[in-house]
Amino acid sequence: MRAAPHRVLVVGGGFAGLYAARGLRDAPVAVTLVDRRNHHLFQPLLYQVATGSLTAGEIAPPLRWILRRQRNATVVLADVESIDLDARSIVALGADGHRHELPYDTLVVAAGAETNYFGHDGWSASAPGLKSVEDAIEIRGRVLGAFEAAELERDPAAREAWLTFVVVGGGPTGVELAGQIAELARDTLRRDFQHVDTTRARVVLADAAPHLLAGYSARLQARAVRDLRQLGVEVRLGVPVDAVDETGASLGGERLAARTVIWAAGVRASGLARALAEATGTPQVGGGRLAVGPDLTLRGRPEVLALGDMVAIDGVPGVAPAAMQMGRYAAATIAARLAGTPAPAFRYRDKGTLATIGRNRAVGQVRGVGLHGRLAWAMWLGVHLTYLIGFQNRVLVFLRWSISYLTRGRNARVITRGRRRA
Repeated sequence: MRAAPHRVLVVGGGFAGLYAARGLRDAPVAVTLVDRRNHHLFQPLLYQVATGSLTAGEIAPPLRWILRRQRNATVVLADVESIDLDARSIVALGADGHRHELPYDTLVVAAGAETNYFGHDGWSASAPGLKSVEDAIEIRGRVLGAFEAAELERDPAAREAWLTFVVVGGGPTGVELAGQIAELARDTLRRDFQHVDTTRARVVLADAAPHLLAGYSARLQARAVRDLRQLGVEVRLGVPVDAVDETGASLGGERLAARTVIWAAGVRASGLARALAEATGTPQVGGGRLAVGPDLTLRGRPEVLALGDMVAIDGVPGVAPAAMQMGRYAAATIAARLAGTPAPAFRYRDKGTLATIGRNRAVGQVRGVGLHGRLAWAMWLGVHLTYLIGFQNRVLVFLRWSISYLTRGRNARVITRGRRRA
């Protein structure tokens, strides 16, 4: 009688989980990938959905489509509610509204991260973060809707508030968002309105840290500030956020009237990280991330590997390439165990970092070399096209970028109401 294949359960269809599942395509295992959403999200380009450059479908291919040719892989659309480590099973609420028990022999948890408001979760309603397609559509509606509201507003102070945009957080997401909103106001929209001058929009980028883009060299940090200011962005560093509400934000004690505030100040590990830490005694460090071992396993549970943004490893940044490498490593480790051979410790290979600021503007560090300007921007374009999953998506995004560059237009500017303020 043929033995049942080794059951590998992967929680999360982000970079780490998806690369783990794909890495097992030729292994003698049965892979089940569980995610609450039906798509893989290319998160580095999510801000372009939020600012009208790309549509959601161009950066969020369906998980079933990605794995359609992998015969040993099954996709389950469900939200994981609990994990029973002793019974080696999880309970997930499926799309059918029922709870399902999913057993495993090896568990790979790559549940990602969520927006961190640092104890002020009540600010989320007034200052949405950017971690999902829904977030991007919400922010796009707020940003574009603010210009529409300003067009109708006759009171100068109220109009100025509609035309003021505050981005909190000086990491890559905050820098990219602030630069894109400034270009949207000063370039794309400047001929679209009759009663409001969009070029007078005020974009403020604030961070409590003394520098933008932590981890970059001081020279590149200064270059990023210079480029942002040339785009018209007000950069405020060393300024903490004291309060946020629907009418504005307080930055270092100064009140700014702004009808659009976007939060890009940090992330924390998903709720599953806390549950796993409590169950295994694995320590949690900054942002609630799990301090996993060199083989990415949890304390006392070699059959459970944790990957991606929910874990912390010295010297490994929370970026997409790191998550991809963790996913490949997890797949190789599982295959090695089944073959009875030892697996080496995880080793991160730093291929560099890049952040775009605007048209022909970017900064980056590649193999210790600092880059900026048009060269860094071209490298950023090439790297992101390479990492996108699916030939069709690469072609669509390339065409969209090409047309946008030539025409300075953004055609993905649909406003959806949702919970957006009137």
